[in-house]
Amino acid sequence: MFFKQFYNDHLSHASYLIGCQRTNEALIVDPNKDLQQYIDVANKEGFTITQAVETHIHADYASGIRDVAKLLNAHIHVSKEGDDSLGYKNMPDNTHFVGHDDIIKVGHIELKVLHTPGHTPESISFLLTDIGGGSSVPMGLFTGDFLFIGDIGRPDLLEKAVSVEGSTEIGAKAMFKSIQSTKDLPDYIQIWPGHGAGSPCGKALGAIPMSTLGYERENNWAFKITDESQFIDALTSEQPDPPTHFAKMKEINQFGSELISPYEVYPLAHDDKSLLHFDLRSREAFHGGHQRGAINIPYDKNFINQIGFYLNYDEEVILIGDRDTVNQAAKTLQWIGFNQVKGYIKPSTDIMTNTVDAAAITGQEEHILDIRSQDEYNRGHIEHAVHIPHGRLMKEDIPFNHDDKIYVHCQSGLRSSIAIGILEHRGFTNIINVKEGYSKINV
Repeated sequence: MFFKQFYNDHLSHASYLIGCQRTNEALIVDPNKDLQQYIDVANKEGFTITQAVETHIHADYASGIRDVAKLLNAHIHVSKEGDDSLGYKNMPDNTHFVGHDDIIKVGHIELKVLHTPGHTPESISFLLTDIGGGSSVPMGLFTGDFLFIGDIGRPDLLEKAVSVEGSTEIGAKAMFKSIQSTKDLPDYIQIWPGHGAGSPCGKALGAIPMSTLGYERENNWAFKITDESQFIDALTSEQPDPPTHFAKMKEINQFGSELISPYEVYPLAHDDKSLLHFDLRSREAFHGGHQRGAINIPYDKNFINQIGFYLNYDEEVILIGDRDTVNQAAKTLQWIGFNQVKGYIKPSTDIMTNTVDAAAITGQEEHILDIRSQDEYNRGHIEHAVHIPHGRLMKEDIPFNHDDKIYVHCQSGLRSSIAIGILEHRGFTNIINVKEGYSKINV
């Protein structure tokens, strides 16, 4: 059997290619839109990609499952479990809807479908047995967003991202049962998850690429809580705010989207100040001089999770940076279904960020804006600070005058750098960035 994991750092996403070396057939597990990576490896190893499977309707990136069917004429397998109204729509003709205990074969490799709801109602996992290798017992489990290394999938995205009321508690109860359903699987089963550290699909994902079920039973918190109510409380507390683009990803992945059409981003002859501008440089470079109102989202592994809070899929954006970085960023944005980069401009030094060391904050400053998450705020805050999580700054009312001196802080200084540009974009002119954030404020 051939096995390879593909890991996308920008999406914190793991996908897989497995192949039967007797029949030279291959199958992709949870493909993203970058199909060429799978094709290149399959060609190198002498495989033909004949099938693909998906664990659930993803909320954090644009799925490539339909692309596999359309471009490679391969058979695809998706879940028929869960609520039909939340299930897959507009699927290609060569789609197979599968449910619990169904068997999928690629050559002499067998995948058994297990319904493992909780993260989403339709979530399924795939238990692999290498029959061609002479085994009669399973080797490993493709868990998608059910079971991660050190964590499990969050159950609240349907409620928080797409407003399915009451789905968080329903999902948490289902996840408790899904965890219990693994009790008959042996400890040696390998765990092949859909995400790693940095993904907002959980709150404490490990950074190693795979594990075993036995190791997770010993170390993963989800296996240690046997009381259902305590489990639900632990699972639903302190989950990070989902980026705004998650709602769009759910729509795209449920109903389908166009194939990716790569495009070049060119420098603009005339800037359009009415559009959102995203400065891709480091925060240090941004603070040293930037265009007023440009939002600083450095092009690094956190790029998608940060810019996703501010994208409007019906409006174009302008990027700020060098040509290579801008075009890499535009390609990365296509992985979340965004194709609206109008062009780019070079960095300017119109305005420097005013900063103050966190240690200099007394707590007596008149206008303080705390942009941390609700959980961070609840654990401690400056008494009279106005609290607006950074992902809501673009839309919520900010109760200050445009010329007020506003001290902005997050926990460590990263999100406040983003907030500077948003506040400038909204017309505020006297903003002070609190370096190092609340973690270094002594009040």
